[in-house]
Amino acid sequence: MSKVVLITGGSSGIGKSIGEFLHHKGFIVYGTSRNPDRVLNSVFPLIALDVRNPDTIATAISKIISITGKIDIVINNAGVGITGPLEEIPTIEMKNHFDTNFFGPIEVMKAVLPQMRKQKSGLIINVTSIAGYMGLPYRSMYSASKGALEIVTEALRMEVKSFGIHVTNVAPGDFATNIASGRYHAPVIKGSSYEETYGNSLKTMNDHVDEGSNPNQMAEAVYNIIQTSNPKIHYKVGAFMQKFSIVLKRILPDKMYEKILMNHYKL
Repeated sequence: MSKVVLITGGSSGIGKSIGEFLHHKGFIVYGTSRNPDRVLNSVFPLIALDVRNPDTIATAISKIISITGKIDIVINNAGVGITGPLEEIPTIEMKNHFDTNFFGPIEVMKAVLPQMRKQKSGLIINVTSIAGYMGLPYRSMYSASKGALEIVTEALRMEVKSFGIHVTNVAPGDFATNIASGRYHAPVIKGSSYEETYGNSLKTMNDHVDEGSNPNQMAEAVYNIIQTSNPKIHYKVGAFMQKFSIVLKRILPDKMYEKILMNHYKL
């Protein structure tokens, strides 16, 4: 019997690519979107779900279980970007960001774990980011939310392993998606102490996304993880230098690594 997959944020970008790839591999795929009625070209069903709203999470999961009787794989992909100098990002935007990127995936996991325990099997894949392995200038909140999700995954793996449930992270680098258009951008304030450096960094960040890899690489990576009987704790997917930056952070003195980042962002 085909495995049932739930992908949050399945209407565009990486989530859509993963869903289409798995659909064509024979999986029963359900994606989610805050506004599924607006999506007309999905090859797999989309269910209304807002990761900031636990009621919608419970409703969506109950609907899938009522149709299929199970959920084998959950891919926590829904997320948003945020940029800006820490000093100039409104606190409410920081909290909104964590509600989506951190507490949202946690609520999805809490909602699906009882069913996976009942099945005595399941796989949860949390889509994080290579940015979560380091503090990046003008991306402090994004790095923090993705890094926090990586750590939560490490802990949860140990808590649920005896139930036959596997939990893992997959951290993408820059991929050519529409994430930049959906980010919260703190405005570049005229006369601000950060006007020039943040303005330049914002352009660099957007260029990296536009020039990013094909999201099908993420789809193939997720498929390979699903085919693995005992997944690793962390996976990284992206350009060589992006993945290598994590290795450099591990082996270089902190200030030397900081200098490399500052040179890259022209700070």
